[in-house]
Amino acid sequence: MSVAKQSLIESINKLLPQTQCQRCGYKACLPYAQAIALENEAINRCPPGGRSGIEKLAQLTGRPSLALDESCGTEGPLQLAVIDAQRCIGCALCLEACPVDAITGAFKFMHAVIEDDCTGCELCLPSCPVDCIQMVPPESQLPWTDNKAAQARGHFERREQRLQQASQRPGLKLRQQPPVDKESLLKTALARAKARQQTAPSKLKPR
Repeated sequence: MSVAKQSLIESINKLLPQTQCQRCGYKACLPYAQAIALENEAINRCPPGGRSGIEKLAQLTGRPSLALDESCGTEGPLQLAVIDAQRCIGCALCLEACPVDAITGAFKFMHAVIEDDCTGCELCLPSCPVDCIQMVPPESQLPWTDNKAAQARGHFERREQRLQQASQRPGLKLRQQPPVDKESLLKTALARAKARQQTAPSKLKPR
């Protein structure tokens, strides 16, 4: 690949919001940038970037500006993922789904979202077998800045590097584990949660 193409890909990627939400139809922001530069992919497939993002891409690439392709989603304010601690069963599937490591926790323990790191990608939602994750507006609706995008990109790239290292070193343990038998995992987790509910009253001291 020529230096000019590499430079164009990097310039396009820098204009993308780095939410890594996959709404454009690509695995992450970088593959979408590569498709724009190398395969003449449309520049209007990024809902988080919205109208402003399309205008910037049009200016960079010299292409005409287009309306957002709503088959990819609609433009809207940032939403953050929140985990209901009372319903979380500690299955750890959302940790595997989050592209920027914005969820903390471990198997059999309650999980929580790191608000400052969450990109609102919504990829954790379908991973949760008990629907204990919801998207809510942040307490302070701040704009998604270039600094936030750079931070999200850094988190994503470090995660990808870890996963790549794990594929080369099978014995290396990561927080994100390989795919598991979700049905079996869910049954085990639900049974454990039910057992906790049944035993909880016995732990209370009588008055």
